This record gives sequence, C-alpha cells and structure tokens, in this order.
Amino acid sequence: MSVRLFLVCIVLLQTTLFASYNANIIDAKTLKPINGAMISDASITIKSDENGSFKVDANSTFHIKAYGYRRFSFDSNSTNKEIKLEPITVKALYLTFWGANLNSKTIKKVLNIVDKTKVNALVIDIKNAHGLTSFKTGFQQANKYGASKQKTINNIQKFMKLMKEKNIYTIARIVVFKDELQASHNPDYAIKKLNGKIWRNGDKMAWVNPYDKRSHEYTIAIAEEAAKVGFDEINFDYIRFPAKRGLKFSKKNTQKNRTEAISSFLDLAQNRLKKYGTFISVDTYGNVCWEKGDVGIGQTITSLAKHADYICPMLYPSGFSKGSFNVKHPSEHPYIVIYRSLKHNEKVINLKRMRPWLQSFRDYAHKRRYYKKFEITQQIKATEDVNSSGWMMWAPSSKYNINYFK
Repeated sequence: MSVRLFLVCIVLLQTTLFASYNANIIDAKTLKPINGAMISDASITIKSDENGSFKVDANSTFHIKAYGYRRFSFDSNSTNKEIKLEPITVKALYLTFWGANLNSKTIKKVLNIVDKTKVNALVIDIKNAHGLTSFKTGFQQANKYGASKQKTINNIQKFMKLMKEKNIYTIARIVVFKDELQASHNPDYAIKKLNGKIWRNGDKMAWVNPYDKRSHEYTIAIAEEAAKVGFDEINFDYIRFPAKRGLKFSKKNTQKNRTEAISSFLDLAQNRLKKYGTFISVDTYGNVCWEKGDVGIGQTITSLAKHADYICPMLYPSGFSKGSFNVKHPSEHPYIVIYRSLKHNEKVINLKRMRPWLQSFRDYAHKRRYYKKFEITQQIKATEDVNSSGWMMWAPSSKYNINYFK
C-alpha cells in the first residue's frame, strides 16, 4: 500500500469514527428553541445554545436532558436535524416498596388513578432504609448482603414495560446514607457513637458515613442498575447527615465538610449516570428552603442546585412549627406553606427545578386534621401558581383517593 493510499484510509477511518452531527432542539408544543439542554454520552456533556443548536463529534448514542422535559435519546448517525422534546410537569404518586408488586391491590389502584386522572408519574422505592432492593440488581455486593431477598418486583423488565406502555414518568427512590444492611456489613464506615459503637436512630436503623467514598460507590452502583432498566429519574432520599449531635465521623463535622461530602456524592452520581440520560433529584427537609446554613445535615438549596437536576423539599405543612408563615397552625394553611416556601427560593434556583413532596396523610403536629380533597388540591394549586416542576405526593401506605386528582 502506498503512503498516499494509507493516509487516505486513515482520514476515512477518522471520518467514520468521529462523524460530526448537529441539530436543533425545540419544544414539541411551542416549537421554540431550548437553550441549555444537556447532551451527554459516557464521556462528554455539552449544552445547546440560545438557538437550541448543538454539535457533537463522536460516533455514539447520546441523551438529552432539559429541565421540564422528558428525556430523549438519539444516535449520532441520525439524519434528524430537529429534535422535539416533550414538556412535562410531573404529577407523581409515591408507591411503597411492598406496593410495587404487580400483583398487589395497591399498584392496581394507583395505576387506575394514572389511567383516569392527570397523574403522570410514579415514585417507586428501589432501595429502602433497610437497604433492601425491590428487584434483584446486578450489583453483587448488595446481593451478597441479601438486599434482594425480599424483592417485590420479580420481573423488572415486565414492570418497566408496563410503565412505558402507560407513558408513566418513572422515578426510582433510593435511600442513600440511612442503610441498615450496608452499615451492619461494613461497621468500619458505619456512623458511630462517641464510644465507638454503631449508632442507630429511633427506628433502630444504622447509617453509613457520608464522608466515606465507599458509601458513595455502593449506593451509586444501585442507582446505575435502576438507570439501566430505564428509570427516567433517580430520586436520592436521606442524602444527608443525621440530624443528631454527638456522633463520630471520619472528618471534622463542619458545615463546609458536610456540604462538600454531599456535593462529592452528587458529582460522582452525575458522572456515572450521564451515559443513561437519567435525571437526578434530591430530597430535603422543608425548612432547608428557609435556612441560610445547612441545618447540620449538609444540605442548602444553593449547594444542591449546583449538582442535582431537581430539588424536592418535603414541604409537609405538618412539618412546620406553630407560628410559621405568621399563622398559628401551618397545617391549616397548606396553600400558604407550599407557595411561600417555593417563592422564597426563586432568586436562588429556577422553580422549574423545584418539585416538592406534598402531604397526603393526617396532620400529626397540630390539630390532627385529616388531609382530604381541600388540603390536597390546595397544595397542588400552589405548585401550579409558582410554575414549579410539579409535585410528588407522599402517602406512607400509598393509599390515595382518585377524586382528589381529577
């Protein structure tokens, strides 16, 4: 082969391997360009410009994420030059670990609500506070500990197929640092009392140390398993330090160190999950919306906004003390609690990235009021009035009244 022919072959090979692809990203309804959409594969992430335009120079499968839209995947060999993203305001019901069984009465009732109302999403327990996983993952360390022995989803492919057929936006709830199973099998990085013994909280659950990278790797490996089977979003709960003093950690427990530990976890999660195009959301206490500091748990709206796609404060009106919002009993004023808490942060973060947890259970702090249609719809109205990313409804038993969501 001549030198010239050899060089031509090299050029052709490079052209094949690094084919350039460019397109415009627009809103499927308004047909307006989407600025700042994130285009990623396993190695790179770029953003669309003000015209919705982008260009990639790699032969790969890419995923597009944009706040307030369903995710989208494409191959760089595609001839499509105009990508339309479907807008979505998430309206989600929480489905318990045990309720996720396709044969359960709970899931049948929940799916009936999805079919007949505006509810379009489900939050599904994938790893709970015990450390149990609802399906058998490919993560052998967790399986070795017995994480899947009480699995409730026997066929995850069948489960996800049903979700997709119903166009349900799927959110995998994964409990992070509260993990009895992981902590009990790894006492060297479980959170300790000052006397060196493993600390457990009021419900007898041990936690792993948020400063220890092994705890990060463990949970993110499970998150990857959820992303692989097609969940649209990973929701990290208990992604914080315990709200408890007098515990022993591997670092000096300062606000700076705490927020850096949570940020480090989220950075690793974003890096590992970007090849799946999965959104990442984080749960916070409701009062985090109002505090300047990290309330001792490593969370601030500002720090979380730098690393997560969506922030999900638990704005349960019963969670606020008497006198909050200048009302005697906040649980009697569900609209005010949600509306003011979200509006308070609109200068810190685009409210399209805020999606609160709402209360669908009896008031436990004030007048023991049952939360029925008025309380549910008032909370939902508040999220609509501030134009947030939507809402996620928390009922510990996953029992919901269909008439509240029509």
